[in-house]
Amino acid sequence: MINQVKTFGFLTLLTVIFLFIGSYLAGPTGLTIALILAVAFNLLAYFFAHKLVLAMYHAKEADRTKYAEIHEIVKDVAERASIPKPKVYIIESDSKNAFATGPSPKRGIVAVTTGILDLLTKEELRGVLAHEISHIKNRDILIGTIAAMIAGAISYVAIAARWTALLGGAREDSPSVWELIALSIITPLIAILIQLAVSRSREYLADESGAKIIKNPNALADALQKLHAASKTTPMETNPATAHMFIVNPLKGSAILNLLSTHPDINKRIGRLRAMRF
Repeated sequence: MINQVKTFGFLTLLTVIFLFIGSYLAGPTGLTIALILAVAFNLLAYFFAHKLVLAMYHAKEADRTKYAEIHEIVKDVAERASIPKPKVYIIESDSKNAFATGPSPKRGIVAVTTGILDLLTKEELRGVLAHEISHIKNRDILIGTIAAMIAGAISYVAIAARWTALLGGAREDSPSVWELIALSIITPLIAILIQLAVSRSREYLADESGAKIIKNPNALADALQKLHAASKTTPMETNPATAHMFIVNPLKGSAILNLLSTHPDINKRIGRLRAMRF
């Protein structure tokens, strides 16, 4: 519940920032154009991004005979979560990771690497799949798209403000050049940080709800511990734009990257799971 409230708060804050920029620039026409572009771009992303991501990682639908155990786990967890069984995809990679995608619970997809199958026990894999199915059940793909839409709209307006300042096209009653430049730099950064916070809050929620579905938080905690360690020794060649989708961050982190990480601190995630009681 707390993470859902946080998500609502973050999305509201993004919306307020967006409306503030539009009001501050006093450009309703430009605001409308930016919003239309942002909505159009993110609608395309929502309906087609999952196909692009699966193609990007050369994911193939899992053979029902060869990967019967995974299909069995996904079916059982999906039934417990009261959603249709997601499609299962396999990524041929020694890296150990997994993600969920798809535009709705009725068209959900879970993808796992072959490396994760060699690393985890059946119960740990069950914990991972419960986490991913929770993302689908909680409509995190939709929520992520809404956050991206608003953050993208803020970026579009900020870019317009920057060009207005550089080209000297501001009206006499408009903000000054320096105000426009400051606005164009600061607001997109704030929007990105809020968008990342939304992603982190949804990760916590998927951990919690996934553990509740299978009534075994330690299974997911053990899996996260193994996956985090494995990500250091067998990193995955990942497009940074898709890093937020994976159960553990596939990117090697520095202090700055950790600040801008789409994932919560792994020790905090594990600690929360260990503290859960049924």
